[in-house]
Amino acid sequence: MTIKHIAILGSTGSIGVNTLDVIRAHPNRFKVAALTAGKQIDRLAQQCAEFKPAIAVVSDADGASRLEKLLLEKKINTQVLYGPQALVSAVTDSGCDTVMAAIVGAAGLVPTLAAAKAGKRVLLANKEALVMSGNLFMQAMKEGGGELLPIDSEHNAIFQCLPPQFSKTPNPSLGVEELWLTASGGPFRNTPLEQLGGITPDQACAHPNWVMGRKISVDSATMMNKGLEVIEAFWLFGLPLEKIKVLIHPQSVVHSMVRYRDGSVIAQLGQPDMRTPIAYGLAWPERIEAGVAPLSLTQLAALSFNEPDLIRFPCLPLAFAAAKAGGTAPTVLNAANEIAVAAFLDGGISYLHIPVVVEKALNAMPVVNADSIECILEIDTQTRKVARDFI
Repeated sequence: MTIKHIAILGSTGSIGVNTLDVIRAHPNRFKVAALTAGKQIDRLAQQCAEFKPAIAVVSDADGASRLEKLLLEKKINTQVLYGPQALVSAVTDSGCDTVMAAIVGAAGLVPTLAAAKAGKRVLLANKEALVMSGNLFMQAMKEGGGELLPIDSEHNAIFQCLPPQFSKTPNPSLGVEELWLTASGGPFRNTPLEQLGGITPDQACAHPNWVMGRKISVDSATMMNKGLEVIEAFWLFGLPLEKIKVLIHPQSVVHSMVRYRDGSVIAQLGQPDMRTPIAYGLAWPERIEAGVAPLSLTQLAALSFNEPDLIRFPCLPLAFAAAKAGGTAPTVLNAANEIAVAAFLDGGISYLHIPVVVEKALNAMPVVNADSIECILEIDTQTRKVARDFI
């Protein structure tokens, strides 16, 4: 058995921690080559002590100095780097063959693109690579010749439900008609509309089914998360936007479905536990133990599905509109949302103002071709300023 060498971009977040949990259970299959984190230096030091990566990356010099000191005390011989370029080094210089791309936000874009160009197996848990630069990223994967495996539970489910020979240019003879992305509806799917204005950050982060970071929890509550996933699915699977649907499924047991021409609907079911798609991506095409409890269908009272209420979830139609506009519109959508969610979490705006800020940014920013990483990052920077000015 060949040991896979894994670089984890964002190792202290929930995806990174779950990835290390799967790796820990399979020491004969996986070795950690690089770990990167932003500010959680103590947790990163503990991870380095256990997994002994060749490279560890943090965001700034102060963090690097603290990490070096902690590793010196533990006699761990890991090279410590810092800054955006160091994230690329974690991919290109660590000897890894597989990259878990799990940095939340635009910061993960450049190293994920570097992984694609370098021909690595990319386990994609970072939405921004496809939302901001779908065309560039898919082109980089093609040129690099590596493997792309989606880790988001919904896209991973669709990947599992598609025929093995389905590719970026879908073959009509395979009969795939529609992709159905499921969404829990978050904590407010039944909250009276007049109460949404008073929602607090802690309420928005209390997801009923999944344990996630604060930013992605808010995105789940507003359903912007699902809107970004629609854009991802468009790039990953090559179907037109009108063939990508969203269904509210409160139980989070059916992770997504594919409808076929002959009337078949194939679904992937499982516990709401990210270790399942992570283990699938790490070991594909094999399947390994993920540490997840088996799903007992007899203990489930019911599985229900509803159309999303677009009045309750205005971020969803905004995402579809940005996807339809194409070019840099999804970059604007993503950047404005990041600023709006951060402002909400800091108490700067109300919950209901998140979609207002996003819509204002979409209306203010011109749509141009997303034909270079420089252009995309420039639009991202401009949008953040526009969104902050609105706030």
